[in-house]
Amino acid sequence: MTPHTRTPHTPTPHTPTPHTPTPHTRTPHEAISRLLATYAERIDAGDFDGVAQLFDHGEIRDGDGSVVAAGRDQVRALYERTTRRYDDGTPKTKHLVTNVVVDVDPSGTRASARSTFVVLQAVPGELALQPIIAGTYADQFATTDLSDRPDAPGASTAGDATEPGSWRFTSRQMHVDLVGDLGRHLLFDLH
Repeated sequence: MTPHTRTPHTPTPHTPTPHTPTPHTRTPHEAISRLLATYAERIDAGDFDGVAQLFDHGEIRDGDGSVVAAGRDQVRALYERTTRRYDDGTPKTKHLVTNVVVDVDPSGTRASARSTFVVLQAVPGELALQPIIAGTYADQFATTDLSDRPDAPGASTAGDATEPGSWRFTSRQMHVDLVGDLGRHLLFDLH
Protein backbone atom coordinates (compact mmCIF):
# COMPACT_ATOMS: atom_id res chain seq x y z
CA MET A 1 0.00 0.00 0.00
CA THR A 2 1.46 3.32 -0.98
CA PRO A 3 0.81 6.37 1.10
CA HIS A 4 -1.39 8.97 -0.51
CA THR A 5 0.13 12.39 -0.70
CA ARG A 6 -1.86 15.49 -1.37
CA THR A 7 -0.71 17.95 -3.92
CA PRO A 8 -1.64 21.58 -3.52
CA HIS A 9 -4.49 22.71 -5.71
CA THR A 10 -3.63 25.44 -8.15
CA PRO A 11 -6.66 27.31 -9.42
CA THR A 12 -7.10 27.38 -13.15
CA PRO A 13 -8.62 30.31 -15.01
CA HIS A 14 -11.89 28.36 -15.13
CA THR A 15 -12.12 27.76 -11.36
CA PRO A 16 -15.12 29.64 -9.97
CA THR A 17 -14.25 32.21 -7.33
CA PRO A 18 -16.35 33.02 -4.30
CA HIS A 19 -18.44 36.16 -4.59
CA THR A 20 -20.55 38.31 -2.37
CA PRO A 21 -24.22 37.85 -3.13
CA THR A 22 -26.09 40.92 -4.32
CA PRO A 23 -29.73 41.61 -3.46
CA HIS A 24 -30.66 39.89 -6.71
CA THR A 25 -28.67 36.72 -5.97
CA ARG A 26 -29.57 36.29 -2.29
CA THR A 27 -32.22 33.74 -1.52
CA PRO A 28 -35.28 35.07 0.31
CA HIS A 29 -34.05 33.31 3.48
CA GLU A 30 -30.64 35.03 3.21
CA ALA A 31 -32.15 38.45 2.55
CA ILE A 32 -34.68 38.16 5.38
CA SER A 33 -32.06 36.82 7.80
CA ARG A 34 -29.97 39.85 6.89
CA LEU A 35 -32.87 42.18 7.77
CA LEU A 36 -33.29 40.44 11.13
CA ALA A 37 -29.59 40.89 11.87
CA THR A 38 -29.61 44.51 10.69
CA TYR A 39 -32.45 45.31 13.09
CA ALA A 40 -30.48 43.82 15.99
CA GLU A 41 -27.28 45.65 15.04
CA ARG A 42 -29.03 48.99 14.72
CA ILE A 43 -30.96 48.82 17.97
CA ASP A 44 -27.84 47.71 19.87
CA ALA A 45 -25.96 50.68 18.37
CA GLY A 46 -28.72 53.03 19.57
CA ASP A 47 -29.39 53.88 15.92
CA PHE A 48 -33.13 54.49 16.21
CA ASP A 49 -33.14 56.34 12.88
CA GLY A 50 -31.68 53.20 11.28
CA VAL A 51 -34.24 50.98 12.99
CA ALA A 52 -37.04 53.29 11.84
CA GLN A 53 -35.69 53.19 8.29
CA LEU A 54 -36.29 49.43 8.24
CA PHE A 55 -39.99 50.14 8.81
CA ASP A 56 -40.53 52.81 6.15
CA HIS A 57 -43.34 50.62 4.80
CA GLY A 58 -43.96 48.62 7.96
CA GLU A 59 -45.51 48.57 11.37
CA ILE A 60 -44.72 47.25 14.82
CA ARG A 61 -47.35 45.35 16.77
CA ASP A 62 -47.50 44.32 20.40
CA GLY A 63 -48.10 40.76 21.54
CA ASP A 64 -51.89 41.21 21.21
CA GLY A 65 -51.53 42.31 17.58
CA SER A 66 -52.32 45.99 18.16
CA VAL A 67 -50.31 48.38 15.98
CA VAL A 68 -48.10 50.52 18.23
CA ALA A 69 -46.17 52.30 15.46
CA ALA A 70 -46.41 52.50 11.66
CA GLY A 71 -43.89 54.06 9.31
CA ARG A 72 -40.52 55.64 9.90
CA ASP A 73 -41.54 58.60 12.08
CA GLN A 74 -43.75 56.61 14.45
CA VAL A 75 -41.21 53.79 14.79
CA ARG A 76 -38.39 56.24 15.60
CA ALA A 77 -40.61 57.99 18.17
CA LEU A 78 -41.54 54.62 19.72
CA TYR A 79 -37.91 53.64 20.32
CA GLU A 80 -36.93 57.12 21.52
CA ARG A 81 -39.67 57.16 24.17
CA THR A 82 -39.29 53.54 25.32
CA THR A 83 -35.60 52.58 25.14
CA ARG A 84 -32.93 54.02 27.44
CA ARG A 85 -29.67 55.14 25.84
CA TYR A 86 -26.51 55.77 27.82
CA ASP A 87 -23.74 58.37 27.45
CA ASP A 88 -22.21 56.40 24.57
CA GLY A 89 -25.55 56.57 22.69
CA THR A 90 -26.27 52.85 23.03
CA PRO A 91 -28.71 50.92 25.21
CA LYS A 92 -25.79 48.66 26.25
CA THR A 93 -27.62 45.62 24.89
CA LYS A 94 -26.97 42.74 22.55
CA HIS A 95 -30.02 41.37 20.72
CA LEU A 96 -29.58 37.73 19.72
CA VAL A 97 -31.97 36.44 17.04
CA THR A 98 -32.07 32.66 16.59
CA ASN A 99 -34.25 29.79 15.40
CA VAL A 100 -35.20 31.68 12.25
CA VAL A 101 -37.89 30.03 10.14
CA VAL A 102 -38.77 31.76 6.85
CA ASP A 103 -41.80 30.88 4.72
CA VAL A 104 -42.11 32.44 1.27
CA ASP A 105 -45.51 32.51 -0.41
CA PRO A 106 -45.84 30.90 -3.86
CA SER A 107 -45.76 34.28 -5.64
CA GLY A 108 -42.27 34.91 -4.24
CA THR A 109 -43.24 38.49 -3.29
CA ARG A 110 -44.35 37.99 0.32
CA ALA A 111 -42.85 36.06 3.20
CA SER A 112 -43.21 35.51 6.91
CA ALA A 113 -40.61 34.64 9.50
CA ARG A 114 -40.64 33.65 13.10
CA SER A 115 -37.60 33.81 15.29
CA THR A 116 -36.56 33.75 18.91
CA PHE A 117 -34.94 36.79 20.48
CA VAL A 118 -32.91 37.13 23.66
CA VAL A 119 -31.66 40.51 24.82
CA LEU A 120 -28.52 40.66 26.94
CA GLN A 121 -27.51 43.77 28.83
CA ALA A 122 -24.56 44.91 30.92
CA VAL A 123 -24.19 48.37 32.43
CA PRO A 124 -20.78 48.87 34.05
CA GLY A 125 -21.11 49.55 37.77
CA GLU A 126 -24.87 48.97 37.68
CA LEU A 127 -25.81 45.68 36.05
CA ALA A 128 -23.74 42.55 35.45
CA LEU A 129 -24.15 40.86 32.07
CA GLN A 130 -27.46 39.04 32.02
CA PRO A 131 -30.44 38.18 29.84
CA ILE A 132 -33.16 40.77 30.41
CA ILE A 133 -35.95 39.66 28.06
CA ALA A 134 -36.74 36.83 25.63
CA GLY A 135 -39.54 36.09 23.25
CA THR A 136 -40.57 35.62 19.65
CA TYR A 137 -40.69 37.91 16.64
CA ALA A 138 -43.43 37.19 14.10
CA ASP A 139 -42.48 39.17 11.00
CA GLN A 140 -44.03 39.82 7.60
CA PHE A 141 -42.04 40.91 4.55
CA ALA A 142 -42.66 41.97 0.97
CA THR A 143 -40.41 42.51 -1.98
CA THR A 144 -39.91 46.03 -3.21
CA ASP A 145 -41.29 47.07 -6.57
CA LEU A 146 -40.37 49.77 -9.04
CA SER A 147 -42.18 52.42 -6.99
CA ASP A 148 -39.66 51.73 -4.20
CA ARG A 149 -36.60 52.74 -6.24
CA PRO A 150 -34.20 54.96 -4.28
CA ASP A 151 -35.04 57.89 -6.57
CA ALA A 152 -38.79 57.51 -6.09
CA PRO A 153 -40.51 59.90 -3.64
CA GLY A 154 -40.54 58.38 -0.14
CA ALA A 155 -38.38 55.44 -1.25
CA SER A 156 -36.85 53.18 1.35
CA THR A 157 -33.11 53.05 1.78
CA ALA A 158 -33.18 50.35 4.44
CA GLY A 159 -30.51 47.74 3.97
CA ASP A 160 -31.02 46.11 0.59
CA ALA A 161 -34.45 47.61 0.03
CA THR A 162 -32.99 50.15 -2.34
CA GLU A 163 -33.35 47.87 -5.37
CA PRO A 164 -36.50 46.38 -6.85
CA GLY A 165 -36.88 42.73 -5.92
CA SER A 166 -35.23 43.03 -2.51
CA TRP A 167 -37.07 42.47 0.77
CA ARG A 168 -38.46 44.83 3.41
CA PHE A 169 -40.39 44.58 6.68
CA THR A 170 -44.15 45.08 6.47
CA SER A 171 -44.92 44.03 10.06
CA ARG A 172 -43.18 42.91 13.25
CA GLN A 173 -45.15 41.49 16.15
CA MET A 174 -43.25 41.04 19.41
CA HIS A 175 -44.31 38.29 21.81
CA VAL A 176 -42.60 38.51 25.20
CA ASP A 177 -42.14 35.15 26.93
CA LEU A 178 -39.56 35.75 29.67
CA VAL A 179 -38.78 38.97 31.55
CA GLY A 180 -35.76 39.78 33.68
CA ASP A 181 -34.47 43.11 35.01
CA LEU A 182 -35.62 45.68 32.44
CA GLY A 183 -35.11 48.68 34.73
CA ARG A 184 -31.94 49.78 32.96
CA HIS A 185 -33.27 49.12 29.46
CA LEU A 186 -36.83 50.38 29.10
CA LEU A 187 -38.17 53.80 30.03
CA PHE A 188 -41.54 52.31 31.03
CA ASP A 189 -42.80 49.37 33.09
CA LEU A 190 -43.58 46.43 30.80
CA HIS A 191 -45.87 44.70 33.29
